[in-house]
Amino acid sequence: MAAPSLLNWRRVSSFTGPVPRARHGHRAVAIRELMIIFGGGNEGIADELHVYNTVTNQWFLPAVRGDIPPGCAAHGFVCDGTRILVFGGMVEYGRYSNELYELQASRWLWKKVKPHPPSSGLPPCPRLGHSFSLYGNKCYLFGGLANESEDSNNNVPRYLNDFYELELQHGSGVVGWSIPVTKGIVPSPRESHTAVIYCKKDSGSPKMYVFGGMCGARLDDLWQLDLETMSWSKPETKGTVPLPRSLHTASVIGNKMYIFGGWVPHKGENIETSPHDCEWRCTSSFSYLNLDTAEWTTLVSDSQEDKKNSRPRPRAGHCAVAIGTRLYFWSGRDGYKKALNSQVCCKDLWYLDTEKPPAPSQVQLIKATTNSFHVKWDEVPTVEGYLLQLNTDLPHQTASSDSSLAPNLQGVRMDPHRPGSNSTVPNSISDTTNSAKTEHTPMKGTSVKNRPDLKASTDFNAALHPSMATNTSNHNSCVVDMLRKNEGPHTSANIGVLSSCLDLRTVIPETSVSSSVSSAQTMVTQQTIKTESSSTNGAVVKDETSLTTFSTKSEVDDTCALPATKISRVETQATAMSFSKETPSNPVATVKAGERQWCDVGIFKNNTALVSQFYLLPKGKQSISKIGNADVPDYSLLKKQDLVPGTGYRFRVAAINGCGIGPFSKISEFKTCIPGFPGAPSAVRISKVLPLFREEKICFQNVEGIHLSWEPPTSPSGNILEYSAYLAIRTAQIQDNPSQLVFMRIYCGLKTSCIVTAGQLANAHIDYTSRPAIVFRISAKNEKGYGPATQVRWLQDKIHL
Repeated sequence: MAAPSLLNWRRVSSFTGPVPRARHGHRAVAIRELMIIFGGGNEGIADELHVYNTVTNQWFLPAVRGDIPPGCAAHGFVCDGTRILVFGGMVEYGRYSNELYELQASRWLWKKVKPHPPSSGLPPCPRLGHSFSLYGNKCYLFGGLANESEDSNNNVPRYLNDFYELELQHGSGVVGWSIPVTKGIVPSPRESHTAVIYCKKDSGSPKMYVFGGMCGARLDDLWQLDLETMSWSKPETKGTVPLPRSLHTASVIGNKMYIFGGWVPHKGENIETSPHDCEWRCTSSFSYLNLDTAEWTTLVSDSQEDKKNSRPRPRAGHCAVAIGTRLYFWSGRDGYKKALNSQVCCKDLWYLDTEKPPAPSQVQLIKATTNSFHVKWDEVPTVEGYLLQLNTDLPHQTASSDSSLAPNLQGVRMDPHRPGSNSTVPNSISDTTNSAKTEHTPMKGTSVKNRPDLKASTDFNAALHPSMATNTSNHNSCVVDMLRKNEGPHTSANIGVLSSCLDLRTVIPETSVSSSVSSAQTMVTQQTIKTESSSTNGAVVKDETSLTTFSTKSEVDDTCALPATKISRVETQATAMSFSKETPSNPVATVKAGERQWCDVGIFKNNTALVSQFYLLPKGKQSISKIGNADVPDYSLLKKQDLVPGTGYRFRVAAINGCGIGPFSKISEFKTCIPGFPGAPSAVRISKVLPLFREEKICFQNVEGIHLSWEPPTSPSGNILEYSAYLAIRTAQIQDNPSQLVFMRIYCGLKTSCIVTAGQLANAHIDYTSRPAIVFRISAKNEKGYGPATQVRWLQDKIHL
């Protein structure tokens, strides 16, 4: 982890959509790139469900339906796939809940669920400020605060340290509560504490870690519960333990538990004699506990809190969400205005990268011409840009000017939350800096009025007002071609049916190259076809996307099981092959290039790049970029060199975030086109040929075959003489060497379509480099010979072979 001085906080600005009002006591979870927020209080308890898309910087209010729960605060909130569970919390002053609600985020459908009570003992009593943690198919409830009085206006606090286990049913619903028998000393009663669950990857059992909380005074103790043996213990820790606190957040990324904010004692005060809220303050201190070594590390200490605008200001009752290795923080209260004796809530959103980004996928080819490549790679979540590099066997000139290098990349501010962020970063690093400064623009929303403070018996109800409410195939020539596979893993993001029928009213990219925002108000629950279409030699493949939309409840509910459909999902991408004989030859072999110079193509904000030139190295420089906190040159001062026809180039890409440049991807090699050869076929489509009797579940036994069609190359460079289609088949060779695919020609002719029979499909190789898929290649031939092939991966949800 970076040293405290190198923490690179970002404040997100320029929101779109309905921004929720400031609040505290709310809870948040993450589903993919979405942050979902529910509840909280400030001028009444909030009952709306707000969603923030961290990729598009959009807030939206989904149209929820079903058993919509009342507003609540200081509740339990966990996420299991695409369902969310809400338990308990304050529903109005002095009145707490022990009800359980389930939200199916794939349909924004709420349902009240009733777990069976424990076989012995009572179910959990109404409470707030408890911890509610998920591991596997079980939720773990610990502690919280109850009201001893039956009169909600007469609040008699009772701190809890009871422990419950809630078993979940798969997909939806719950089984019931149980009260596990635990060993060892149980932690003292508390509320507004945190609890996380962590399990070492290679060994060990899952453990729950409870930290801090409130029980008349704030606590700084750490407890561990082994969920296999159900044994409580107090682990011995090293390093500086954070100050006693409550209403803080705890988030696990990797093997670290990050603690941020909360109520802590005033500096220099005796904790033992500071029981009143007026003697406590909010903090922005930030620490983490290494859960493998049990060592605390302070990232932002209390003595650093005076720095303004460089990090979130002190707060408590905020929410924190981990998306990838990035932490997001939103709202919370910043103590009290003493003159008005009322709370002040923040209305800002911040994020912090905790680790360098992982290596992206190998660079993939979308389109090749005689002097350019259009390339892409899979998106890496929560990054600010990508560094693309290339090298070649061609001798290239070295820039004679000894350009001065720009400041460290840490200073490059590329805010992905600004409009138009999919454009490439300007060549000049200084231009980048000037054009992407973080703005501190106030978010639009309702103003927050201050209400008189309440007499506090707990952390949370002190903040809420009492008055708040709530064909056949031509395969005569079955030629088996050995083609060296050089695309590498296909982590096919943004393609295929969404595995959870997820309608999250978010950006639905039609390709990985370009995307558009879905603003329709109808339910989008399945993508029955999705193509990542690509080609080489000037033929840009069209993208087919068919979205099934529904407007009634029954139609929506039926979509969670995939229905029989005549349209299948395909992912298409170009191979890095240029053919000069009647059958495809091996693509350009990948050459180890460890000793060759890597030259920068540039830094790009999105995951595509049009490459026609690269930057020459400054004189005497062996490299102009290094992994990590490297110097990056001012590209505007460097000379460029054009790509050359018929030449092989190797590419690699690395992602950039606030922690620096991550590791580079595996190397891909592509060849610029030789003039005169045809481009690759485009707009590949696959549809199922169904038997007379249509069954609900489609598998190869009840499919007559598939219809494979395509369109001619957009740049045929003469008359097309024939097309060839190939299918990757199962052989022992592939098992011995997964880096090679064996292709059988299943069609050769002038038509732009063919039938692939069920028998041929039964011999297909299933490619598991990402999601299971069957691989086809299609190429065109003119007077000069075969041009490059278009590769298609037909995505399979369930393999029935």
